[in-house]
Amino acid sequence: MSIIRNIFKNWLLIVKVRNRFYPSAQIVQRNLFHYYQDCVRLKSVPKLSDTGFRVFSQFEEDGKLLFIFSLIGMDNKQFIEIGSDDGINSNCANLYFNFGWYGMFIDCNWWSIKRGIKFYNKYPNPWQYKPKFVCEKVTRENVNQLIGKNGFRGEIGLLSIDIDGNDYWVWDALSIIDPKVVIIETHNEFGLNDIVVPYESILNYPRKHPFYHGASPVAMVNLANKKGYRLVGANDLGFNFIFIKNGIGDDLIPEVNVESVLVHPSVKEGYKKFEEIKDWEFVKG
Repeated sequence: MSIIRNIFKNWLLIVKVRNRFYPSAQIVQRNLFHYYQDCVRLKSVPKLSDTGFRVFSQFEEDGKLLFIFSLIGMDNKQFIEIGSDDGINSNCANLYFNFGWYGMFIDCNWWSIKRGIKFYNKYPNPWQYKPKFVCEKVTRENVNQLIGKNGFRGEIGLLSIDIDGNDYWVWDALSIIDPKVVIIETHNEFGLNDIVVPYESILNYPRKHPFYHGASPVAMVNLANKKGYRLVGANDLGFNFIFIKNGIGDDLIPEVNVESVLVHPSVKEGYKKFEEIKDWEFVKG
C-alpha cells in the first residue's frame, strides 16, 4: 500500500482550488485510474474506504468514485446530479472535467444555477458538451418527466441526490434512468432506526426542525436493496452513502453493512440530536 500512499501524497501537493485545471492534476488521476486497474490484475485491490480525496466534491467522494469507476469501467459516462447547487463543489464535476463525462445538474436555486453556468463557460471541457443546468424543484411527482424531457433515459453511469429532505422519496419514484452507481445523502442522526420523514411535495429545509428531514441509513439501504443495489461505502462522515447496482463489480467491490460506515465520532454525537424529535411522525423505510 506504500505506492498508493505516495500517489496520494503527491496528489495533495498539486490539488488546490487554483490548480484543479492544471494538466498535472489530470495526469495524477489517470495514473491512479491505471494503478487501480493493475491492482485488479494483481488481485490486490485496496479498500474503498482508503481511496478518498477531494478535487471538486464537498468531501472525499471524488477519490472514491474514481476508484469505483476504475474497477467497474467508464463505459457509460453520463451523470445526473439532483440538488447540485452550482455544480462546482459537486460529486460529478471531477468526472466531467477530468474524464470527459457529460450530464445534467438540477437545483431549485436560480442564483446557484447561474453561478454554475458562468463557471462551466469559463472552464470549458474540450472533450465533451457542456453539462445541462436545470433550475427546478424536484419532487417524486415530476422527477421522471423532468429527466426525460432533458434527453436522459435508460442506463447512466452515476446518479447523485442531495436535496435535504425528499432524497429517499425521489429515488423511490425514479424509474426513467438506470444508474450503475448512486450516491445519496442519508440522515445518520437517526441511527440504526428504520425510519423516513413523511413525504411533502412542498418542502423547504429546515422544515419544522433542522434535523426533521430525510431517511435513516437503514431505510436508505432497504430502498437500495429493493431497487437492486448494494451498499459499498460512504464518505468518511458517514452520510453520503454509495451504492452499486447488483451484478456490477460484485467480486471487486463487495457489499458492506450499515454499521461499518457509521464509525466517525461525529455520528455518535449526532445521535443526541435525534432525542429532540424521536417522538415525531415517521414512516418505516
